[in-house]
Amino acid sequence: MPIIDVPFPAHDDYGDDVHVVEHNDKKIILVGTAHISQESVTLVKKVIEQEHPDYVCLELDDKRYQALTQKKQWESLDLKTIIKNKQLSTLLVSLLMASYQKRLGGKLGVTPGAELLMAAQTAKNLQIPISLCDRDVRITLRRAWKSTSFFKKGYLLASLLASLFDKSEISEAKLKELKQKDVLTELMEEMGESLPDLKRVLIDERDLYLVEKIKSSPGKRIVAVVGAGHIAGMLRKFDSDNKHQISEVTVIPPVSRGYKIAGWTLPLLIIGSLGVIGAQKGASVAGENILFWILANGIPTSIGALLALAHPLTTLSAFASAPITSLTPVIGAGYVTAFIQVLTCPPVVKEFETAGEDIASFKGWWKNRLLRVFLVFILTGFGSAIGTWVGGYEIFKNLIS
Repeated sequence: MPIIDVPFPAHDDYGDDVHVVEHNDKKIILVGTAHISQESVTLVKKVIEQEHPDYVCLELDDKRYQALTQKKQWESLDLKTIIKNKQLSTLLVSLLMASYQKRLGGKLGVTPGAELLMAAQTAKNLQIPISLCDRDVRITLRRAWKSTSFFKKGYLLASLLASLFDKSEISEAKLKELKQKDVLTELMEEMGESLPDLKRVLIDERDLYLVEKIKSSPGKRIVAVVGAGHIAGMLRKFDSDNKHQISEVTVIPPVSRGYKIAGWTLPLLIIGSLGVIGAQKGASVAGENILFWILANGIPTSIGALLALAHPLTTLSAFASAPITSLTPVIGAGYVTAFIQVLTCPPVVKEFETAGEDIASFKGWWKNRLLRVFLVFILTGFGSAIGTWVGGYEIFKNLIS
């Protein structure tokens, strides 16, 4: 049956941030919050205590819930596994966004996610079960990363970094505005229409996921606490059955066949060119080109490691691995050097906990050993890319000369 979005009676008026949705035999009370607003914290507690629902649904997945409720969540983070699974990029984006939220929350004197934590605590005090209704944050970030083109990935990272290093004061009007909206929505608005695929994954897909999880939660009277930026999209989705789409939005898109072919094209052309040079001009000329390839890849990649103040063994691994990793799309030099950096200079728990603050400081990237792993990953990867194109150009030039 269609949804009915009805206002509360006057004596139960919670304001414009609260909506009532009647769906089948359920009464769902949607509370739209700003993740850095004290007003949202107060509102969530008031609604749950007064409504005393059968269930409280939260815009959280298990990982984010553990991060909010457990102080030592970083101790379970296995960096080596993250690198092996090629998830460093998504971890970096997650840290950047968390730091952005924390910076704004600091301006308002509220810890990001405080209203979700209050909802969970209030439900626990009233012995009301909770349901974590958001999609796994790792799936969300990996889908977002996969959906973004190479150049737009750079734009995204640049935008996030720019927001971190922006030390300008936030006006009172802006602070008031931030109290009334979800921070993620604020980010999407700042980036405008340049990243539509990112908005689809971070906002639209999660609107659908949240609605279906809330509809399937037990109980006939439910309070659902979600970011204000999700409310409009969720209200449009309650009147349709989208269960069949859940499986579609919870998988990591595979690498396309075309991308795989493109990834192997350059390495095969370089190896083939070296073979042709050897056949036409002799082994010595081919050897000279191979040596140039090694130096062209190894030197800029190791310079990247030096600029990141990497461990000496990491720098050596940068020089040794770059000529090989540049000939395969399976793994990049950045992942190899990041793995060696973690083995030789592992971050301590305290550095995981302070990464959100250190990431907003230029010096913090070198001081914090977790952030230095990202520096190693980025700078050696950039150096390897330069080396691949310089080395490839020289080999192709010698092939046709």
